[in-house]
Amino acid sequence: MSDDTRSDLYAELASAGPYGVRPGHALITMVEPHPGHEYAYNRWYEDDHYYAGAMAMPWMYAGRRWVATRDLQLLRYPERSAVARPVTAGCYLSTYWITAGRYDDHMRWTVAINKRLNRDARVYRDRTHVFTAFQDHEATVYRDGAAGPRDLHALDHPYEGLVLQVTDAVTAEARPELLRLLTARGLPRRLAGSPAAMVTVFRPTPLPGDRMTYVKQVEGTDTRLTLLWFLQADPRACWKEHFTGLDEEIAATGLGRVELVAPFVPTVPGTDTHVDRLR
Repeated sequence: MSDDTRSDLYAELASAGPYGVRPGHALITMVEPHPGHEYAYNRWYEDDHYYAGAMAMPWMYAGRRWVATRDLQLLRYPERSAVARPVTAGCYLSTYWITAGRYDDHMRWTVAINKRLNRDARVYRDRTHVFTAFQDHEATVYRDGAAGPRDLHALDHPYEGLVLQVTDAVTAEARPELLRLLTARGLPRRLAGSPAAMVTVFRPTPLPGDRMTYVKQVEGTDTRLTLLWFLQADPRACWKEHFTGLDEEIAATGLGRVELVAPFVPTVPGTDTHVDRLR
């Protein structure tokens, strides 16, 4: 295929289909570098994979990395988590927004590029995917109504922390009602007067059959909700007052259970800040 043909194909692809700015989909991936590989993993991800394996791809238009130092890992609950085993596993979290309506197009590209990266030995093997899923956007709830950044800005705005909450409905049929209760009452009540500016809510989708073998198939696609709380304060400073008891609130509805509540702070791109405090 000539260079001219490739250029024509790019022009054709760009001329049709959705190209809005709302986060219709997300990639949320929590990873644990193997002991002794923390620095090498961080440099590989920041210097290569964040760009070549994510941000350079079509329709993935925003991204941010987060890290949980050991003190943040020890704040997580419940102790017996169906997501992280042990609950402290997964010290790095990466979040990416994908343009609404472009999930299938993006997935074709991402599977192909990751196969190429593997062939070219540009994939770091000494890591474990603790929780990795592409997800569809369900709702965003704001603390301050129309004021402040929107969800499309969330990965670019300088938030000081993020809380990942993974919640499972008791059945697939219960998930819509649990989502309704959360967006109508539970989340607005928690956001009021808190350092969290917004919560985005997603539901996971199955990974394609030709995914990389080191990434396990997504669990709970019929029952799970993934919540991202964007904080204007360090989670350490507000954890006890604002982020304990989420499991009890969900249990009280009779509709679900919390499988993980985990705080993170943003990484400092291009540096190894925090790496010496992961263990």
